[in-house]
Amino acid sequence: MPIRATKRGDERGPLSGSYDVLICGASFAGLAVARELAGSGASVVILDRYEIGERQTSACGVPTEWLHVTGLIGAERQRFDSLVVHTPHGTTRLQLPWTFSTFDYRELCELLWRDCDASFETAKVNGRGATANGDGMIAVETDRGTVSSPLVVDALGWRRILASGDGYQPPDAPLSRGLEVHPDGESEDLEVWIDRRYVPAGYGWSFPARDELRIGIGSFDPRFHVRETTELLAEDLGRDRVRYQGNWIPHKLRRATEGGVFFVGDSAGHCLPLTAEGIRTALYFGIALGRELRGVVEGGQSREQAAAGYAAFHDEHEWKFRWMLRVQKLIPKVPPRLLAPLIRLLGIKRFVDWSFNHYLKIAPPELAAISAHDQQGPGQQQSHPDQSLRAERDLVEAE
Repeated sequence: MPIRATKRGDERGPLSGSYDVLICGASFAGLAVARELAGSGASVVILDRYEIGERQTSACGVPTEWLHVTGLIGAERQRFDSLVVHTPHGTTRLQLPWTFSTFDYRELCELLWRDCDASFETAKVNGRGATANGDGMIAVETDRGTVSSPLVVDALGWRRILASGDGYQPPDAPLSRGLEVHPDGESEDLEVWIDRRYVPAGYGWSFPARDELRIGIGSFDPRFHVRETTELLAEDLGRDRVRYQGNWIPHKLRRATEGGVFFVGDSAGHCLPLTAEGIRTALYFGIALGRELRGVVEGGQSREQAAAGYAAFHDEHEWKFRWMLRVQKLIPKVPPRLLAPLIRLLGIKRFVDWSFNHYLKIAPPELAAISAHDQQGPGQQQSHPDQSLRAERDLVEAE
């Protein structure tokens, strides 16, 4: 069973020690890494300033198949087989070749955590600490003390706290910004708005989740303030402006490793441009990284080999992210009067099936299923991790 070592108040004392694997960040990417290490015998600790599942950071939607193959379907709230696209001059319903699901953030995180055998500590990670003795250990400074490990993962988000520092700050960094409200309500439609009344470069959305709506605006331009138009969209839909949630969203890949640290999720730029979908990619790259690290703790490869393998896997996706970023930059240049007929034209079933299936293959659920056939139960990983690593690389090369 996972060890929940969270401390509060007077019990929140000094933190120190060395671990086989240190994972900084307890959302999708960090938990996916830890889950892949379950049963390896490694001492793994996860650090986060919040409780697991405490702080939702997105609209929480993912292709349904990802919930199935990862055993996370219990967190599902609502399922959709179409996407409704609104423009100033018309509305088009796209019939999807696969279904998309919204889910409960806390429940999904807890399902991931259930299958881990790591320990967890609430601590704010401040950065790299001094490393001595040349023993390969990497020190991480927290607000409770210093912990160290030869295998350190930064899954802390776009700030990339354990990097050497590259001036990656909004509004000058390649970041989008998003804000949403969570009023009570129901709807059968998954909807997006491409309308400059709400945002010059970006889109609005409404993601129903059973008895809640997640209504928001995402701007590709970090200088555009999205609060006013988020409230405008909610008002136009006749919904309350309550329970605000916002975040910066990276839309450019960054280095997968640096200074011996492994980066995953938003800290590695694993959020797709154009759609700002980052949950599926966080799980996808988290699983791949977890398998590389498992190879190290089980003696199958060195840290350097794991870093090279993970970096190669990461880099093989760069062209896909680059093309989506090009489309992201193109959409705002299309005259509004042409958007509706263009979307209707692109809504032809053959094109929708082709484009959305290719979109799914950017981070396909098959990668998560590679080891599923060999698992003995929740948290019991396959006995031959190298076979899984080769298979997932072959999967990317085949695409």
